[in-house]
Amino acid sequence: MIPVTNSDQSPGSPKLKLGFDEIGIAYSCLIVLVAGALLWTVSGSKCEQTDFATVYVGARIVHLGQSARLYDLQEQAAVRKSIFKTPTTLPFVHPPFEALIFSPLAALPYRAVYILWSIINAVIWLSLPFLLRPYAPAPRETLGYLALWAFFAPLGMALFQGQSSLLILLLLTLSFVQLKRGRALAAGLWLGLGLFKFQFVLPFALIFLLRKQWRFLAGFTLSAAFLGTLSLIAVGWRGILSYGRFLTTIAADPHNIAYGAAVYMASLQGFLNVVLGNHLSGTVVGALAAVASLGLIGLTAWQWRRTADAGGLPQATELMFAAAIPVSLAAGSHVCPHDLSVLAISLFLVAAHFPAPQHPVLRFFLGTALVLFWTPVFLLALLVAQGLYLVFPLLMLLAFGAVKLASDLKNAAADAPVQFVRPIGPQRITP
Repeated sequence: MIPVTNSDQSPGSPKLKLGFDEIGIAYSCLIVLVAGALLWTVSGSKCEQTDFATVYVGARIVHLGQSARLYDLQEQAAVRKSIFKTPTTLPFVHPPFEALIFSPLAALPYRAVYILWSIINAVIWLSLPFLLRPYAPAPRETLGYLALWAFFAPLGMALFQGQSSLLILLLLTLSFVQLKRGRALAAGLWLGLGLFKFQFVLPFALIFLLRKQWRFLAGFTLSAAFLGTLSLIAVGWRGILSYGRFLTTIAADPHNIAYGAAVYMASLQGFLNVVLGNHLSGTVVGALAAVASLGLIGLTAWQWRRTADAGGLPQATELMFAAAIPVSLAAGSHVCPHDLSVLAISLFLVAAHFPAPQHPVLRFFLGTALVLFWTPVFLLALLVAQGLYLVFPLLMLLAFGAVKLASDLKNAAADAPVQFVRPIGPQRITP
């Protein structure tokens, strides 16, 4: 076992402090950038064709007392037509509790609710650099650190679309912080509240199940039960069964643009659909994707137990957490560009443990992945060319690179079993 410092905050952990200096100016520039993006999104009729419009439609149906017909496509179309001049064609496919939570706001005009939600998303974006900085010391220069938050394109996409991806990133960050402090129950609670994006959160929770992290799972279950109760209040048992049938219909038709066209998404299923879709049936491709996804989840859990859990290495825990995020994304059937927002944690944690020059191959591949993810033009080009499925290999590169770094830490600890390692960020006491 490698002893670690007995403190929640290690001496070397950087903090983001603002003042009347270049850092304050840089953060002010970030505020101006986010505010400018917010003003652009709320101007004109563009906001009527965002993903948030579908959430408003669902909330409006519940607000009008028609929750039993929440997943009735004809009812959704009628409500859309009554609200918007240029409506989006995408249906409301989110869990029932989301419509219930937003239903009180549905009494207000759509634009007012969209502006309010955009402001909340903007505040989340501007708060995240403070929350993650103690655990993300790279780059050391604060100006460069803030610039990376500005250049990560999925954050801006989530802001424009009015998506909950920024909220999921916040909840995942809070879960990570609680894990670092040894509060597994609280970590599970925070992650469970992220079931807005259950297609990503459930694979992440499954990794903890395979690791037998019962306190974490207890917290996750409490949050899931709370949100499940809200869903039951919103639509009843029949509505929940209707939602299940609706999801089955979407899964059976991955080529349907009206459901988001899963074949083009940055997931394992999207990648296999493009590579094998002309040779195998959709059912076979879906089965292969499901089996391979479970394999990736199982492998990640096994590696986490072998490195961080068995060795008590806090730095290895950071890297395995970073690996679990892209694996969970890849295992999800629907991964849109804005969903990649949650990768911000992985990118900063991997950058903090970037391999030394003695590992040129690993440095090249991980460096390539980091640069491409942080290059806005690259992601935008893939989106325009319907090549988002090419993000899947990058997700795997990031995940396997993080696992390799964690494994190297474990091997180094085995070669030198008694030594002191100063952690990068706030650490828990390792028993």
